[in-house]
Amino acid sequence: MRNFKARVILLILTLCIWYLLTYPFDSQELIAGGITALVIILLPLPGIGILGDFRWTPKAFIFGFVYLFYFLWQLLKANIDVAFRVLHPKLPIEPGIVRVKTRLKTPLGRLLLANSITLTPGTITVESDGEDFYVHWIKVEGIHDKERTKKIVTGFEGFLEVICG
Repeated sequence: MRNFKARVILLILTLCIWYLLTYPFDSQELIAGGITALVIILLPLPGIGILGDFRWTPKAFIFGFVYLFYFLWQLLKANIDVAFRVLHPKLPIEPGIVRVKTRLKTPLGRLLLANSITLTPGTITVESDGEDFYVHWIKVEGIHDKERTKKIVTGFEGFLEVICG
């Protein structure tokens, strides 16, 4: 059942992306998009079950929408911070790899968290080991893992817990 649900979700996402990319569309594009989406979901895709981790509740949709803006805000702040560090005459960086912990239980939640950290300038997720993520950070702050987790992970995690657990 979970695999079926994941394939239906993939079908809907594929159709939405197709229709957004081909706008304005006509009947030929609708048919081509439908056939292409059906072919994609009928292929044997080993990792498709991960899409079943999404929670399809109104609260999750709202949190997903808000998460998009939260992520963009964090992205903007991080870009400004990194630009400042690059342009500063003394280049104030203290790079290092730190361990942070996550409360997320689902593979999709952890995947989205790792990608959110990596896409934010100044941090790169180097490795994931269970609840631990190892992150390369351009300016290491804090002494304990709890402080570092709060700085890097906690904001993203609050939204992702509602979206996918």
